[in-house]
Amino acid sequence: MAELAAPVTANEPPPGRDADRGPPGPGPGPARVLLVLDQPVLASVVELALAHVHGQFRVRVAPTAAAATELLEDWQPHLAVVDMDLARGAMLARLGYTAPPSAARVPVVALTRRGDLRAKLAAFDQGVDDLLSVPFSPEELVARVLAVLRRTAPEGAALRPVLRVGALEIDILNRRVRAGAIELHLTALELGLLYLLAANAGRLLTRDAILDHLWGVDYAAESNVIDRHVRNLRAKLRDDWRRPRYIATVPGRGYRFLPTGTPADAPR
Repeated sequence: MAELAAPVTANEPPPGRDADRGPPGPGPGPARVLLVLDQPVLASVVELALAHVHGQFRVRVAPTAAAATELLEDWQPHLAVVDMDLARGAMLARLGYTAPPSAARVPVVALTRRGDLRAKLAAFDQGVDDLLSVPFSPEELVARVLAVLRRTAPEGAALRPVLRVGALEIDILNRRVRAGAIELHLTALELGLLYLLAANAGRLLTRDAILDHLWGVDYAAESNVIDRHVRNLRAKLRDDWRRPRYIATVPGRGYRFLPTGTPADAPR
């Protein structure tokens, strides 16, 4: 099983003050996006894809239906990204998304690992605006979120999804990565691997966790497939595994991304 850390809630305001609460609709300020996800690694990938897009999104994470319901009422997000497989497939219903859908509902992009067409069609009947299968590419997620926001709030400002993590600049939709002044030419898989590691900067990702999130839980891979792709990515990043600037090896366990872009000693 993949090794996961405890859930983290992003962009919390100071105690006693909801700094990013505002009127419904994206308007001139950042769009508020609620993530109803209970897996920290997945939540971090989605959060990084949205929270660092030139400050255009504010993101919070709710790992349970109760926490999500409270934030839907009190924080009034413009959009929710919901793992519809939670609560044994009943998460949408627990959040009040039932057929026929309510006109007052918050727009939803649903995530699922299920290949059951009937379940997917039922989700649309419940009012889901879009549906994405896990695993997914970050750029596809951002594109779909932007499309839903444009449909539901066409007056919202245009968003440019470019992420900056340490010395790296990742243009999600145009699939371009720069390390300082150097543009890197990565394959789709290398870009996904880099994104997964960067989204979980400082956190140990086991090989099983990487495999699950890039290929899916049912994928049967060669024993060294992760190491091989990490090696190729390091070569393009010009990252020395002995004194890594970006990707550190945790012997016998997995990898940890170093967001500072400065050489590190052997990982702890």
